[in-house]
Amino acid sequence: MTSSPTLTSLARAGGCAAKYPAARLEKLLAGFVPVDAADLLVGLDPADDAAVYRLDDERALVFTVDFFPPVVDDPRDFGAIAATNALNDVFAMGGTPLLALSITAFPEELPTEMLGEILAGADEVVRGAGAILAGGHTIRDDEPKYGLAVVGTVHPDGIWPKSGAQPGDALFLTKALGTGLVLQAQRDGHAPEGALAAAVAAMRTLNREAAETLRPFAPHAVTDVTGFGLLGHAYEMASRSGVRIELDAASLPALHSALELAEAGVRTGGDRRNRDYSGPHVDSSAAAAVEALAFDPQTAGGLLVSLPADKAAVLAATFAAAGLPLHRIGRVTPGAGVLLR
Repeated sequence: MTSSPTLTSLARAGGCAAKYPAARLEKLLAGFVPVDAADLLVGLDPADDAAVYRLDDERALVFTVDFFPPVVDDPRDFGAIAATNALNDVFAMGGTPLLALSITAFPEELPTEMLGEILAGADEVVRGAGAILAGGHTIRDDEPKYGLAVVGTVHPDGIWPKSGAQPGDALFLTKALGTGLVLQAQRDGHAPEGALAAAVAAMRTLNREAAETLRPFAPHAVTDVTGFGLLGHAYEMASRSGVRIELDAASLPALHSALELAEAGVRTGGDRRNRDYSGPHVDSSAAAAVEALAFDPQTAGGLLVSLPADKAAVLAATFAAAGLPLHRIGRVTPGAGVLLR
């Protein structure tokens, strides 16, 4: 009997590393004229992690869509990771997910049971986010892909934009880096023992608890770190806020074996695309491996948070008391671009 191909063997690129190059996307979107709608609080000018539309003085809708090819061969893990990545966009805006619809492309030659496992993994995560998986759309495709369109709510005055960072802010990151490096090493057949399991656990972790713990601190700016890497998303926050972001290389948290893999020369295709996008705006004196970690495309990464430095100690204590990871990685200063030192 012929066995079915694995999920990742059918994918040209996995997870958020499959994103269209940010530099090309930026040029493409620059040609669109923003819709003149007073209730569109967040749209394309500037673009953010999700769109936000005001319903009334107390409620606004948060709407996002995200899907990608497989990052792992286990179908339940793939569904869970893809769902986590999409739901995290709502949490990054300060919102609460309500409803999700599946977006699925699936080869007919793969077992239907495999697709069922993908959907089951997604449903588990959607329920964990406090939302409902209510339907979706499935097409035939040679390359499997999965993700969600998600609708949530947020108070119009409680939106967390990328564009609000202010000089004097402290910068925090809620998850370790290196998912792209680990996944690439796994595809190449030389991931260290335990590295994939640690990466999968991180990618399956919703940013829900981190966002709920952060909410009382009224952060100035928040984004989730995904396919453009830490430096790409830091550059977006810096440019849209009109500030300079300074990152401490020694403070960047790394997943199990990720830094060692970077030192060994492991890179993803997304690394090059991310350097093309944000590299010209990054001033770095860090070691090559740390740079690779910072450019590495993340899947379902953590929140990058900018908030007043006088709140930093209490924020750290609150996260620690809740048993949640939090890493202080830098600061916001006057100027432009990103400094990695």
